[in-house]
Amino acid sequence: MRTILLTACIVWNSFSLFAQNTTYWQQKADYKMDVVMDVNNFRYQGKQQLIYTNNSPDTLKKVYYHLYNNAFQPGSEMDFRVRNIKDPDARMITKTNIDGVEVKESRLKNLKADEIGYLNIRNFKQDGIATGIKTTGTILEVVLAKPILPHSKTTFTLDFDGQVPVQIRRSGRNNSEGVALSMTQWYPKIAEFDFEGWHTDPYIAREFHGVWSDFDVKITIDKDYVLGGTGYLQNPNQIGHGYQDKGVQVVYPKKTKKLSWHFIAPMVHDFSWAADKEYLHDIVKGPNNVDLHFLYKNNPKIIENWKKLQPLMVKAMDLYNKNIGNYPYKQYSFIQGGDGGMEYAMCTLILGNGTLEGIFGTATHELGHSWFQHILASNESKHPWMDEGFTTYVENLIKNEMAVVKAPNPFKQNYLLYTNLVNSGKEQPQTTHSDRYDENRPYSISSYIKGSIFLSQLGYLIGQDKLAETIKRFYRDFKFKHPTPNDIKRTAERVSGAELDWYLTDWTQTTNTIDYGITAITENGQETIVNLERIGRIPMPIDIQLEYVDGTIESFYIPLRMMYFEKANPNPAIKRTVLNDWTWANPKYEFTIPKPKNSIKKITIDPSGLMADVKLENNSFEVK
Repeated sequence: MRTILLTACIVWNSFSLFAQNTTYWQQKADYKMDVVMDVNNFRYQGKQQLIYTNNSPDTLKKVYYHLYNNAFQPGSEMDFRVRNIKDPDARMITKTNIDGVEVKESRLKNLKADEIGYLNIRNFKQDGIATGIKTTGTILEVVLAKPILPHSKTTFTLDFDGQVPVQIRRSGRNNSEGVALSMTQWYPKIAEFDFEGWHTDPYIAREFHGVWSDFDVKITIDKDYVLGGTGYLQNPNQIGHGYQDKGVQVVYPKKTKKLSWHFIAPMVHDFSWAADKEYLHDIVKGPNNVDLHFLYKNNPKIIENWKKLQPLMVKAMDLYNKNIGNYPYKQYSFIQGGDGGMEYAMCTLILGNGTLEGIFGTATHELGHSWFQHILASNESKHPWMDEGFTTYVENLIKNEMAVVKAPNPFKQNYLLYTNLVNSGKEQPQTTHSDRYDENRPYSISSYIKGSIFLSQLGYLIGQDKLAETIKRFYRDFKFKHPTPNDIKRTAERVSGAELDWYLTDWTQTTNTIDYGITAITENGQETIVNLERIGRIPMPIDIQLEYVDGTIESFYIPLRMMYFEKANPNPAIKRTVLNDWTWANPKYEFTIPKPKNSIKKITIDPSGLMADVKLENNSFEVK
């Protein structure tokens, strides 16, 4: 049997106090679950024991659980959200043509009793004593038999009955590619309680937040099914299906109809799995001796792509390690399933029938979530831009590094998409809860794209070397600690010495924009006067590049006073002049070039393209 241990540093990091904040705490949950799956009717029964440690200074009289499966029912909040949002997710609707008019309907609205999802809770006890419970939609409210005092533990036990819904969003059965079971958000999951209080968000279809937990899970299912997911399989030589040790032949007793898969998952905040009778299963070694599992359908049309994907993901994991920090677990699984691509602890479920380029792009993005959502684990419901955006940023770096032809600015498309959102008039502040966006597309651009620009533009502010150092220090200091937006800002300040509160405020809490322009270039004898203007509300330090008629290039740098910082020359090969700083209160700025106007060919604001100026037409001036 394989010995499964996390390094001591993970355990230390998960419980140690911040040097800067001695009041830091977080809750802990230890799950034991024994689940039996009936593959004929897609129902399952389970028993759960949860040892809950209250590390908070509060006395808890209630606790809450998420029952995500209950969202997949007619009349649920998820159903009404799909019915009422202006641009519903195409996977969650049906389209019909009535008298030449296309009518969209929620797929949830017409689910039959044997198609819905549900989780029913029975026999809930606290330390052996029955408690009061109340289910409201996807939340279970538990009135405790006795309060949980600060720095004490209690044990919850319960029985649950579940039904796997038809595949609509993330979790479900018989997905579009024929995968039998995508078991995500499938069990009663205790809600997070932190310095902000309880996080009891109903499941409407967006993101998640969870308690750091250790899982011990046994799943009993028909022996023909192959499983993959979170955790380390503890009985591979009893299971077979490609998990067993080399040279070991697994022989099942003749009467064996079911197998019990036993998984252990330490220090994760979720547990997910998928199962299918036709899964092929490959294992390749990744960086630092990590086992990379690939589970995909035995479909001749996709096997070649999944084989080619494997060395690409070894390289991608290596690059994530180098850009962020080492992946701390010893396994990761890429599993065909779900309805697109979604990250889970130690695994991802992705669609697998597309092109190699498409599968690679999805797999690379979802793998990146391991660092930002499943190790750093910010509150993705409240701050989706920290997870989706930061993942997108490093994904763009990695894909560019792996590309045959490298782009000088791998983030260029992100800036175009962000500008389109601004011009649409539909942008909402990034402080908007992920469920509260008016439309899906503005949510996606705000979270994935504007969140990515937060980092690429931070590199413009403090320098690429300081940005790289910031990301690594952020990971090192806050892994297993649920960081907040202020934590990434403070990390960048510690690394660079710059003051950045204004940046976090303007970029994430408002819809203010950046817009600078060159208003005039005038000749004054043998000198040239350049006039600039700040049109948008967000201030920025300004990089300016001058191209001269003789082909030489020179740069000028205008620091932003409120940063109290001077960025290192991003292009040391080009002569740079540091000018007087620019205050926010004065929208005008003027500086002098000690050369005549006729010697200048072109002046450009931000030649790197990393400042998110929303009107680029006034950012350059060609001298005629």
